[in-house]
Formats: sequence, C-alpha cells, structure tokens
Amino acid sequence: MTDSAFIARLDGYGLTTAEIHYHRPDAPSLLQLFVWQQYDLAPGFPVLFDFLDHWRREIRAAVHSVRIVHDRLLRPAEWRAVDGVFKIR
Repeated sequence: MTDSAFIARLDGYGLTTAEIHYHRPDAPSLLQLFVWQQYDLAPGFPVLFDFLDHWRREIRAAVHSVRIVHDRLLRPAEWRAVDGVFKIR
C-alpha cells in the first residue's frame, strides 16, 4: 500500500503551512495565531482557499492576515559526482 501523501507529492502537491492571524470576537484587541498544514498545489492553493472560505462562513473570528509557506517540489536527494576512483583491497 502506497502512502497517500507520497502520491499527492508526485501529482505536484507540496506541504503547505499557513499561519492565520485572527481577532476573536470576544477579545478584538488580541491577535491570535492558528497554524494550518495540508498538502496543496501552488500557486493557486485550492485546499487552503477552501479552508479559508469555510473559516469565513463558519467561524466568527475575523482573519487579520495569512502567511503561506509551500514546499513546491519532490526533489531527489542531493548528490555530487566524485572525481576519482577508490580501490578497496
């Protein structure tokens, strides 16, 4: 069985982290922080925007700002060519 997160990354999804700063209705002078993480597609971020739409509809807290970090690509491990031959006796 293959990990669904790995399959999503092969399809172009990357791990997206969003810091959502918001004001609670009972304490509007305080700025709160909510961290959200999910696999999403950059640069459109459809999963994140669906979540933010849900937030606007269902949660009474007003969003102040959103900071997004996204790991775009599934990359191979770093490697370097070695110039020379090593003999093991």
